[in-house]
Amino acid sequence: MAKVQLQVLKSGITSAAVAHPQRLCAMLAEQHGVSHSTMGKWLRLLIDEGWLVREGTSRPVYRPGLWRDVSRSYALAGLDEQTPWERDFAPCFSLSPNVTRLAHYAFTELLNNAVDHSGGSRVSVSMRQNRTHLHLLMRDDGCGVLERIRTAFQIDNPQLALLELSKGKLTTQPDFHTGRGLFFTSRLFEVFDLYANGLTYQRNDWKRGGWLKASPAQAPGTAIFMSLSLNSPRTLEEVFVAHAKGADDLSFSRTEVAMRLAHAEGEKLESRGQAKRIAARLESFDSVDLDFEGVDVIGQAFADELFRVFPRRSPQVQLNPRNMSSAVAAMVAQTLE
Repeated sequence: MAKVQLQVLKSGITSAAVAHPQRLCAMLAEQHGVSHSTMGKWLRLLIDEGWLVREGTSRPVYRPGLWRDVSRSYALAGLDEQTPWERDFAPCFSLSPNVTRLAHYAFTELLNNAVDHSGGSRVSVSMRQNRTHLHLLMRDDGCGVLERIRTAFQIDNPQLALLELSKGKLTTQPDFHTGRGLFFTSRLFEVFDLYANGLTYQRNDWKRGGWLKASPAQAPGTAIFMSLSLNSPRTLEEVFVAHAKGADDLSFSRTEVAMRLAHAEGEKLESRGQAKRIAARLESFDSVDLDFEGVDVIGQAFADELFRVFPRRSPQVQLNPRNMSSAVAAMVAQTLE
């Protein structure tokens, strides 16, 4: 069997096995224009690779194996984000209850964002399961999430738009959204990569603050890739509580800011203007973790604005600096003397 034919068969085998478990071989033989015996040989190859499980002999029943893959493309106009999940994706995957909830939340939030905010015409969605991980990829053909925020809030460049987006509680449609969706979605899986407007933002469990780099692909729209271990014990409630007042009050009151997002490559955090960018909208939170990972030094004016002036103006906000170098810690201490 040609590799191209096998790859085409793999791309639709999960959905086909779910939809036609008892007549899978006959249906695919007709679809691909081959005999039943030829298709039977091809299906045995997929069984050997882990894509299918066959039960019975004379009247076999097929079901998806350890490897699963569903990819779909949708027109955005009038799309209801719940229907693709229920109809096309959820029936095709075997996930633990907690991973199912995380995947459902991420899938519907990202798809709803594409419908409501992208300004595009189509979105493509791919979800894959292997022996150890679940992967989700969603891409729209709109203007790009960073450009949408930049123009809506009159921000100078896409990198600063990402700084605002990363804080949470930011939305271009406040009548319909709270600005929680993408903030929490980026924390659900172990890996979260966002590609938009020539930039890449990556966040993962072992480098929580995320980082920016130029994207090699200048494709239109927004693409988001997420990955999670199938045996992850993480729960949706756990993610919410981590940024809430407490277990009994899930109000979004705690955020975190990756300080490296506040300056361009080659720049240092020196000015009051940079500090004001970071402090913008933080008064809507009770507690803010300031992650200085990747920031070696800060200037006196920057430190004074952020650690003396802002707390006097917004005393209800607790600032929690993290991962400070000795030079950064010394400048903050000097400011607070």
